[in-house]
Amino acid sequence: MSGHSRFADLEPLLEKVSKPIQYVGGELNSQVKDWDCGGRSPEGEELTTRWVLLYPDAYEVGLPNQGVMILYEVLNEHPHALAERTYTVWPDMEQAMREAGVPQLTVDGHRPVADFDVLGVSFSTELGYTNMLTTLDLAGIPLHAAERGLDDPIVLAGGHAAFNPEPVSDFIDAAVVGDGEQAVLTITNLIKDWKAQGRPGGRAELLLRLARTGGVYVPSLYDVSYLPDGRIQRVAPAPGATGVPWRVSKHTVMDLDEWPYPKQPLVPLAESVHERMSVEIFRGCTRGCRFCQAGMITRPVRERSITGIGEMVDKGLAATGFEEVGLLSLSSADHSEIAEVAKGLADRYEGTQTGLSLPSTRVDAFNIDLANELTRNGRRSGLTFAPEGGSERIRKVINKMVSEQDLINTVAAAYGAGWRQVKLYFMCGLPTETDEDVLQIADLAKRVIDTGREVSGRRDIRCTVSIGGFVPKPHTPFQWCAQLGAEETDARLTKLKEALRSDKRYGSAIGLRYHDGEPGIVEGLLSRGDRRLGRVIESVWRDGGRFDGWSEHFSYERWMRCAGEALADLPVDVAWYTTRERDEAEVLPWDHLDSGLDKEWLWDDWQDALDETEVEDCRWTPCFDCGVCPQMGTDIQVGPTGKTLLPLSVV
Repeated sequence: MSGHSRFADLEPLLEKVSKPIQYVGGELNSQVKDWDCGGRSPEGEELTTRWVLLYPDAYEVGLPNQGVMILYEVLNEHPHALAERTYTVWPDMEQAMREAGVPQLTVDGHRPVADFDVLGVSFSTELGYTNMLTTLDLAGIPLHAAERGLDDPIVLAGGHAAFNPEPVSDFIDAAVVGDGEQAVLTITNLIKDWKAQGRPGGRAELLLRLARTGGVYVPSLYDVSYLPDGRIQRVAPAPGATGVPWRVSKHTVMDLDEWPYPKQPLVPLAESVHERMSVEIFRGCTRGCRFCQAGMITRPVRERSITGIGEMVDKGLAATGFEEVGLLSLSSADHSEIAEVAKGLADRYEGTQTGLSLPSTRVDAFNIDLANELTRNGRRSGLTFAPEGGSERIRKVINKMVSEQDLINTVAAAYGAGWRQVKLYFMCGLPTETDEDVLQIADLAKRVIDTGREVSGRRDIRCTVSIGGFVPKPHTPFQWCAQLGAEETDARLTKLKEALRSDKRYGSAIGLRYHDGEPGIVEGLLSRGDRRLGRVIESVWRDGGRFDGWSEHFSYERWMRCAGEALADLPVDVAWYTTRERDEAEVLPWDHLDSGLDKEWLWDDWQDALDETEVEDCRWTPCFDCGVCPQMGTDIQVGPTGKTLLPLSVV
């Protein structure tokens, strides 16, 4: 029976695995709707569109994901739709389920994933690709889209990594780029109508209808041809794919106040990576950091109003019982009314246990007044700043317009106001970077400690330097650049570690955290890859690849070995995809997916990077003609509204 709970089959397995509570479900604010909630047409055809939302990682990482949580609510509010969640099971549970013949289930109704109409996969990172294959196989869904039948779910990819879904095009039926709220409702209604008509034309007709909307990419309806040297010659709609667009447009939700989700955030049963209630205060970023895919693909900036934020915080706290509110965005301190938001919320919740937090703060957006409002209830954790580059030269290359003196002034204010610890985030392997650029991170960290000791008069000042490897991403000015090799990355990090430890005056005052270069090469392979990488991903998965985003499970040797074998008969290899620089004329695997950004503008910005030329934030300057606003029919939405938040008591 479709939609029947299989919890009775799952329950005996729980005592055999670690963290069994993550598979139980029943979280506060979770939902299990009736399987036939949409009813039937006069002809007897079912009208319910059933979604299962997969975050291809462990429960503790996936449950707090804001995107999945939003779509879960949006879909369950639709009278003809239901949505449940599933996460990738840990290897011990995978083995137990395979031995017992139990398929992948949802955590809400413990229904088989294969019974649903749509399996929506949210990819925050490319390293989740192998986990998707685990879920598909465990669910009994054919791995390859071409082998699926009428009753198999439509496998639909979304999230930031879906802006180049080509490496997983063998395994997905479709992809949506951009914001999902309106897109999932459009897809829901399209599937409902197709069902009401008796599912004419089968699976192929449904995919064609989705593609014809212009906002859903169906890889099987596009042909890719290659040049003898391995480069792409052309991507074009396949013969017979009538009405399918040459370029697929991204979705952009305007007026965030009309989409106040999640209204009732999920509260995890097991410990998760974020134990807080989060509100997205604006979407998009126009700072123009050239390495940042998120900032580029989410343009334009759309602010939520101060009153809209206040209402979401009030309702979210009442619905969850959380004691911390995260004010989320790509650069939260850039909200035009962030000072009023922070003060209004601090006034409202003064005397309670409710704390406020911002994610990593831009150096030039931080001020003590804002920090004091965020910590008014007595909580004072460390501050995180992201200079990204160690030298002023490299910061000009990446368009991170922060000087060394800006950073010193900011940390001086923080240490002088009572903070004892700051965290600084940098990247290694940026375009045109030299050893000297990286070694200046050590000089900067030492100066931060000296400044903190001077302004505070204390010796217990700490600074943690956290370094990630740079990975070039699609739809950014750096999409053409060569990635630094793993060995070169590790060599630079070794020199930096030696520089930090060489001076005994700083001892344990400076901490260093970094990732080696190997995972970055695999991420780079997948982020700028094309359809030919499907065989690599499948080979890695069949060789045991699972949870590649976790260092204890990741195997660089496996990826390189499988890639070497899978690509042996092609004129491409790992280096071709990663450490090779592209030229302007090359057709990139994602060129047929329209993020709104003009490719010529991106190329010009790449040349500006090489010339170390900075570009201002277009929120406050004349338009730089990146292409997004006119092409997408959107506009930057920035306050201020001039409204205030009253210090209302929580009801």
